[in-house]
Amino acid sequence: MMASWKGLELLGLSVNLSGVFPWLAGLFLTLLLLKLSKLCLRRRLFVKAFGNFPGPPAHWLFGHALEIQRDGLQKVKVWAQEYPDAFPLWLGKFIGYLNIHEPDFAKAVFSRGDPKASDIYDLLLQWIGKGLLILEGAKWFQHRKLLTPGFHYDILKPYTQVFVDSSKVMLDKWEKKMTAGPSLEIIHDVGLMALDSLMKCTFGKGNNSQVASESAYYRAVHDLTILTQQRLDRFQYHNDFIYWLTPAGRRYLRACKATHDHTDQVIRERKAALQNERELAALQKKRHLDFLDILLFAKDENGEGLSDADLRAEVDTFMFEGHDTTTSGISWFLYSLALHPEHQQRCREEVQEILGDRDTFQWDDLGKMTYLTLCMKESLRLYPPVPQIYRQLNKPVHFVDGRNLPEGALVSLHIYALHRNPKVWSDPEVFDPLRFSPENSVGRHPYAFLPFSAGPRNCIGQQFAMMEMKVVAAQCLLRFEFLPDPSRPPEPIPHLILKSKTGIHLRLRKLQ
Repeated sequence: MMASWKGLELLGLSVNLSGVFPWLAGLFLTLLLLKLSKLCLRRRLFVKAFGNFPGPPAHWLFGHALEIQRDGLQKVKVWAQEYPDAFPLWLGKFIGYLNIHEPDFAKAVFSRGDPKASDIYDLLLQWIGKGLLILEGAKWFQHRKLLTPGFHYDILKPYTQVFVDSSKVMLDKWEKKMTAGPSLEIIHDVGLMALDSLMKCTFGKGNNSQVASESAYYRAVHDLTILTQQRLDRFQYHNDFIYWLTPAGRRYLRACKATHDHTDQVIRERKAALQNERELAALQKKRHLDFLDILLFAKDENGEGLSDADLRAEVDTFMFEGHDTTTSGISWFLYSLALHPEHQQRCREEVQEILGDRDTFQWDDLGKMTYLTLCMKESLRLYPPVPQIYRQLNKPVHFVDGRNLPEGALVSLHIYALHRNPKVWSDPEVFDPLRFSPENSVGRHPYAFLPFSAGPRNCIGQQFAMMEMKVVAAQCLLRFEFLPDPSRPPEPIPHLILKSKTGIHLRLRKLQ
């Protein structure tokens, strides 16, 4: 540094160091004060906006962050019963949002297509980029339109066999493991299976993740979900500059690099293959296009395709949302059936009747799994894979009870609390699949059951997810009987996706 200053002096430029540093300090202080002023004005807006919504007392500095970190799901569920419809929550002093858990309130916000709350979802940018989950406005609409054909049932049909093959590998592993102890932790293996399936559906090939000791990509995604949730709960880490300086921040960046390197490599290989005429001809003869093929060939009305950055963002988004959410859904479904053997047996008998003498599933079989579907919906009600989603209002919203929120306010839909709201669901803690029968569903509010969000920004892959969960669950029921391990009950915890702090341990009994 001193050599640089001396170089300037040799050029005849006089440098007064004593004058430079005070100027830099003044600039830093000015920027800091501007930032603080902006935060204070924003807090004033939120405090005023939430004035008509009573809620739990907040710490003067931490808000509700400390309580949410300790046991967020149970805390919010208790608060939801104490403060009906909606109540404000604060992550620190400057980030506050209205937490809603009532269908009419959910409809008022989530039927409009407001953008995702940047305070929350920008924490994902370094990982998944600006894909469909985070995009807004015209570009979001363009991407949604380009990607929708990829989830048509003609595209999804051939994936049935992919799910069958991947689940068989997992079940074979369980047969070997079940003798090692009284119970088996299932989330890890279900996650590897879901990743293997998604790799085949996205890239046309698996990554051997189920038979390897551990997939580096799976480990990176696992780390990213935990680190992102921890960062979300710790408001002091919402600033990128501060977070990247911490050990957790550096670990986060390493995990991001691992996922990006993997995605970039696969995209480069596929693009190179498409330049070869023989490879292109082989691609056109494939029995089904994978998700990457669809992205590469997608064109809008002007003939424009996705950029490399857009490709990576959409692939990373699909890989995250497509395997972690189904992992949660399948794991909690098997746990629910383990607790309720009468429903488990009825689902098993239904699947056996559908298959008859066949030993594998077909697309048309999925629509016949009526009772299994009822049980799956009830499991998704009690254990929604995405327990909470956020929006930032781009115009005022008026609720049915006369209260309102201004433009710019942050809103959270707490799906976990909504699905356990006693005003909406009778005996909400009871596992009762028949509440989803056609006769019992008549008149139910369309925003009462939202495992895949709602409105124009609902989950584009919900049919894909339900299809995979049905196939895997049916395969599991044909091979094993599942029983709970009372000594190791799961503890639901939000890591962006609903997981268990203690894992999900089940006892398996092989069927003859």
